[in-house]
Order: sequence, then C-alpha cells, then structure tokens
Amino acid sequence: MAEIDETVTGVLVLNGNWIEQLYVDPDWTNQGLGTALIERAKAERPEALDLWTFKSNEGAQRFYERHGFRAVGGTDGDNEEGEPDIHYRWTR
Repeated sequence: MAEIDETVTGVLVLNGNWIEQLYVDPDWTNQGLGTALIERAKAERPEALDLWTFKSNEGAQRFYERHGFRAVGGTDGDNEEGEPDIHYRWTR
C-alpha cells in the first residue's frame, strides 16, 4: 500500500506471482507511486510476475511495458467483464 499523509494513494495486491490489483489514486498518477509498487512486487517475487489488463487500457499497457512486462497471451473477452484482455509477464 502507498500512503501519503496517512491517506491511501495506491494499492497493489499479489496472489502468488500474480498481480491481482494495481491501483493508484488518479490525483497521484505520474508521481512514481505505480513504479514504486511494481518495484516492490518485483522485490517480493524476483523470478516472475503475471497480470492481466484490458486491451482498451492503453495507458496501463505502456506502463507495464515500460517496466519490462511483455504480452504473452490474451483473450477476446473470456473474463467477468466480457472485455478483451492481455496477459503480461515480467521475468528477471
């Protein structure tokens, strides 16, 4: 969790090697919080990390790719939301 002045500004949830959630408060984007959370995840799981993001979320795709994640698969909407998505993986 990222906190500034006792206010939660970001959250990252790991489940094994999966990043289940990564959220940064919109008022705090582009300030390094997402990067700090990803770096913490890499320190916690130094061999590999996996995550899903929606194909429509181009900002997230750029963010993850900037941090060394690569697309390794995807679906045309085989998820709860019925939205096409991309499976990303980071390996050391």
